[in-house]
Amino acid sequence: MRLLDLIPAPWRLGVGVALLALLAGGAAAGAWHIQDWRYGQQLEHQARLQADTLNQLSLAAAAQQRAEQDKRQALEQRLQVSDQTHSKELNDVQQDQARLRDRIATADLRLSVLLEANDPASGCDMPAATATGGVVHAAARARLDPAHAQRIIAITDDGDRALIALKACQAYAGAVSR
Repeated sequence: MRLLDLIPAPWRLGVGVALLALLAGGAAAGAWHIQDWRYGQQLEHQARLQADTLNQLSLAAAAQQRAEQDKRQALEQRLQVSDQTHSKELNDVQQDQARLRDRIATADLRLSVLLEANDPASGCDMPAATATGGVVHAAARARLDPAHAQRIIAITDDGDRALIALKACQAYAGAVSR
């Protein structure tokens, strides 16, 4: 006995149409599920590609940031070495100037200037040659007053400091502009 024999004849057409509708609906639903599955795979693939791209971009940005930090650290180290060098130079010059001032103050060292022997403006003619009993075989010289010598040493000290500061500024500007 078949299933259709159990259904009364006037209803058989309706049941057949209903069964066909169910089959068609099921097929359509199956098609929707397949299409949904395909789109899901495509979306998943696009999401993976986007995640990979974002990961690569973040890795590249991190590498660039590390490179910039390394450059900055190298610059800071060069500037620190340069600063130490210039500080040592300045300290050495200051110590030399202090020793020179001390030697002038204790009369251990006297500053003198060369005099032109034939200068009419000097007001006194100095002999160009030394006497036969003299030990010094140089041109005529005049000693400077120790106070004037101290002022001259102070001026040269300021000049030396300015030159060292200028050298330090030039080194800094050169290092930063690279």
